Amino acid sequence: MENYVLFTESTCDLTPDLVREMDVQVLPMTFTLDGQCYRNYPDNRELAPKAFYDKLRNGSMSTTSQVAISDYEEAFTPFLEAGKDILYLAFSSGLSGTYQASKVAIEELQEKFPGRRIVSIDSLQASMGEGLFAYTLAMMRKEGATMDALIDYAEKNTQRFCAWFTVSDLMFLKRGGRLSGAAAVAGTLLGIKPVLHVDAEGHLIAMEKVRGRRASLDALVKHFAATADKNYGEMTVFVSHGDCLEDAQYVADKVKAYGVHRICIGDIGPVIGAHSGPGTVALFFLGGPR
Repeated sequence: MENYVLFTESTCDLTPDLVREMDVQVLPMTFTLDGQCYRNYPDNRELAPKAFYDKLRNGSMSTTSQVAISDYEEAFTPFLEAGKDILYLAFSSGLSGTYQASKVAIEELQEKFPGRRIVSIDSLQASMGEGLFAYTLAMMRKEGATMDALIDYAEKNTQRFCAWFTVSDLMFLKRGGRLSGAAAVAGTLLGIKPVLHVDAEGHLIAMEKVRGRRASLDALVKHFAATADKNYGEMTVFVSHGDCLEDAQYVADKVKAYGVHRICIGDIGPVIGAHSGPGTVALFFLGGPR
């Protein structure tokens, strides 16, 4: 097998089991909660998702920051010193400056390791949408695909990774500037739930509004049925949630009825969850167009 390593960061929301299966390196991103700084690892060693969401429900505020250039250098250097090349799949440039930071870090590292290849790819995705992208690349790598083959696939298929979200608490979208205060208050009073997706530029945008929680979950499945690839028997689908496993399982069961080969459910970690809030459910699959 070609000597290269696949990296991503914790916004991918991959479970520890998936990280092991994929043999991927995951950079922890940082978040601050009640004045304390944490690192978000896949195994949630510093703060469990339920504890995080319980704090949000009780009024705590959380902020996030992108991966620092020094963090890339610290994570990449041991592998480069060992003679390995690096392929890095980054959090959407439409939602964070992480991708640009990785490019700066790579320029600096390339000067120190001129004989090594270091390539960063903008996933244009978030949460387990980024995770599904990484999973797809990792499975190709395990089957013996070269780094060039993965890069070529990513460049040709980025827009095929689809993401649909719904949230429970509109006030988190308001805080993130994705919904006006008046719309958030009115929507809350009327029981309106937005259905959002990640667009072609990697931005999270509202696509429709439905009344009631169950209707919003059904809307995710509706968009899956309309835009997913039809090779269900070979498809892997990811579902992530903000401490609402029953709702995520409801969506997974609906999708499973289409004969989908594999469905993986995971937590929305604190870095994404700080902006989406508790009660968020997201569905990710291959299809198109976005």
